Amino acid sequence: MERKYVLALDVGTTTVRCYVLDNSTTVIGKACQEIEHLYPQIGQDEIEPEELWTKSVSVLRDSIKAAGVNPHQIACIGISAQRSSFITWHRETGEPFHNFITWRDLRADGLVQQWNKSLTMKSIRMGALCLYTISRNKRYLAGSVLKLMNAQVTLRLVWVLKNVEALQKAAKCHQAMFGTIDTWLLYRLTGGKFHVTDVSSASATGFYDPFVMEWCDWVLRLFCIPSDMLPEVWDTACDFGCITTDIVEAAIPIRSLVADQAASLFGSCCFEEGDVKVTMGTGTFLNVNTGYKPQASVAGLYPQIGWRVVDEIVFIMEGASHDTGSLINWAQQIGLFSEPTDSADMANSVQNSNGLCFIPAFNGIQVPINNFQAAAGFIGIKPTTSRQHMVRAILESIVFRVVQLYQALLREVKNHYTCIKVDGGVSRNDFVDQLLADLTGLKVERPKSSEMTALGAAFLAGLYEGVWQSKDELRMLRQVDRVFEPRANVCEEYDSILTLWSQALHRFLDWYDT
Repeated sequence: MERKYVLALDVGTTTVRCYVLDNSTTVIGKACQEIEHLYPQIGQDEIEPEELWTKSVSVLRDSIKAAGVNPHQIACIGISAQRSSFITWHRETGEPFHNFITWRDLRADGLVQQWNKSLTMKSIRMGALCLYTISRNKRYLAGSVLKLMNAQVTLRLVWVLKNVEALQKAAKCHQAMFGTIDTWLLYRLTGGKFHVTDVSSASATGFYDPFVMEWCDWVLRLFCIPSDMLPEVWDTACDFGCITTDIVEAAIPIRSLVADQAASLFGSCCFEEGDVKVTMGTGTFLNVNTGYKPQASVAGLYPQIGWRVVDEIVFIMEGASHDTGSLINWAQQIGLFSEPTDSADMANSVQNSNGLCFIPAFNGIQVPINNFQAAAGFIGIKPTTSRQHMVRAILESIVFRVVQLYQALLREVKNHYTCIKVDGGVSRNDFVDQLLADLTGLKVERPKSSEMTALGAAFLAGLYEGVWQSKDELRMLRQVDRVFEPRANVCEEYDSILTLWSQALHRFLDWYDT
């Protein structure tokens, strides 16, 4: 078989990585750099654009060098990126008006609360409920409980349009451009030729309607967002032009743009309706392939587009818990363990958490509670509490949140689920994976590589370019590290622990309103 190479650039929340894969999916070269976040004020989270650009170019070059291949030998590149982190820039000069405002940024929280309590939103919900009563269309039922969220772009973009004077002036003159990280990277990589995003990233913004596959005009009008600043929305895999030759000395074709969680779902080979994956990275994201029709949710699960390639479109439903890897990093920083790899053994060294509960809410509690004023913390500390108990309580809380997401999924997306495919850094933790299997009653399948996001971007690009011929070929190439089977009686043993944890959780809700 002729050896072919694919590049995968993955811009996550905390790192930017690049991999060179051959057509057997073996990684033959890689590079990684950490992304520095800026916190100009409490609740604000930014990334300096030139710093991100410099590191993106650096990992592209370093990964190719590490692979020892000529850039001209690389068939194509796929790009995956964190969703809902955005920037705006001037149409003529290309100069940004501000730093990237990340999906974890809370500067618009006041606007979020104000709008959610507003007469306008109450009217929208009431109107949607009336339409549901008449039509029984679940899309309107979901609208009847509609709430704006900080993680969506909408109100953070409204905030910058109101507070950045240079952007205001440019928008009035039709000289402003908006883009999430994928859009901006494509714009820079192609020398400004393309102002484009894909359907998966667009559907996560909050103002793209996955039910009609268009930017939502009434949302743009309601929030005074100029439509001419938005990028075109293309397929997930198509011809996005080529990288300019000054970057890696070759015009490498760009063949996929994809949102990180959709990429992870594709990289996990979740191609069939009902396939489920859980990514445990900075946050946890549970995604299910819902087939060729979008699903509506009343619990806060979010309908999105997984990918659109030529005549195939796949929708997904998502539930998120925003604190996972961030908890592990915090626990390490305060000295609960030296290395994250130590945490599983520490948790297993004690029979239980000794009545200690941890609430993982640095960024509030998402689905199905949806309380963004919740606080994080321990409750139930005793004189006999040890570091091991604290570590176990933290790891348990990560799993408990996934179980909540899964239970919400069971209520809203009826299917027969047998397996959860996991990926992300925290998925390397045996204690977490085993407990997840025990409490869901499903097999938990962990791949040899935890970098499913990059693999998904590579798969999409490589399929389009002809490096791989079919999804069946990709399934054959998937390598599984371990399958965790549910253990007998563990779920029953955790009934009282989960009840106690649920009681603790409700004590931490609305903390920041008091």
